[in-house]
Amino acid sequence: MGRNVTASPVSEKFTTAALLLMTFATGLVDAVSVLALGHVFVANMTGNVIFLGFWFVPHSGVDLTAAVVAFLGFLIGTVIGGRFTRHLDHDVRLWLTVALGTEVVLLLVLSILAGTGVLDYQDNGKLVLIAGLAVAFGNQNAAARQFGVQELSTTVLTQTIVGIGVDSRLAGGTGDREKLRYGVVFTMLAGAAVGATMTLVAVAPVITLAAVVVGAALLIFRYGPAAPARG
Repeated sequence: MGRNVTASPVSEKFTTAALLLMTFATGLVDAVSVLALGHVFVANMTGNVIFLGFWFVPHSGVDLTAAVVAFLGFLIGTVIGGRFTRHLDHDVRLWLTVALGTEVVLLLVLSILAGTGVLDYQDNGKLVLIAGLAVAFGNQNAAARQFGVQELSTTVLTQTIVGIGVDSRLAGGTGDREKLRYGVVFTMLAGAAVGATMTLVAVAPVITLAAVVVGAALLIFRYGPAAPARG
């Protein structure tokens, strides 16, 4: 049986805008984690699972501890997100406010701790940052998946890219949803580019920017116009 899909509290256009903002935030934080925290992903777990496979290869050069921390943190985040979904699904706007609000607060706390030097991302303090960021984006992914928009999981692009190829005119398809799919890819790419550029200077502001972007998505879900009722 398929999982239940939650109806967005806002129109399709605003839902897409909010999910694209969350996708941009993913690009930001994965740029930080890969470039500054030891070649580990905090939002995209596929890469970390591959890194964990390197555990069995001596001297692979991969920070396996960071990969384990990210994987477990992300899993904890999905559990938290699942609890929010099941306990607050009677009011979707409230649920998304709590879920995304939790992510925003966590990101802001991490940015403050990193910016003030409490967490030094050059030593074991980076593991706290990795864990916290992974929890935040595990929670985000748990929220986004409830809408059932395959292209907009906000953290994974594999199926989006598959869709571009399979449904393309070159493959005999109609090019359906092509603009959305290219938009999702470009959005994450742009987030990664901005995150990578900012990381050359400092890490904390990138995390702060991610919090602001997710906060904007929260405001859209909280106050955006509802989809018009179908007659």
